[in-house]
Amino acid sequence: MNIQTQYSYEKTWTTTSEKDLLRIIQEEIGDADPQGTLLYVKEAIKNGRVISVGSCRFRKSDIKE
Repeated sequence: MNIQTQYSYEKTWTTTSEKDLLRIIQEEIGDADPQGTLLYVKEAIKNGRVISVGSCRFRKSDIKE
């Protein structure tokens, strides 16, 4: 699944690698469980929802894998 991110100050969505997703989540939530949060985000966006973690939003990309 391709995931796109967008910070609150950005206008465009960017397709992001899983490594960068973990880095972004860790920056937003600190030492809480970034891997668990990423699993939650992946599950929540499957049906087209947009999830916010701190100042970053996540959504499923419309681009096919």
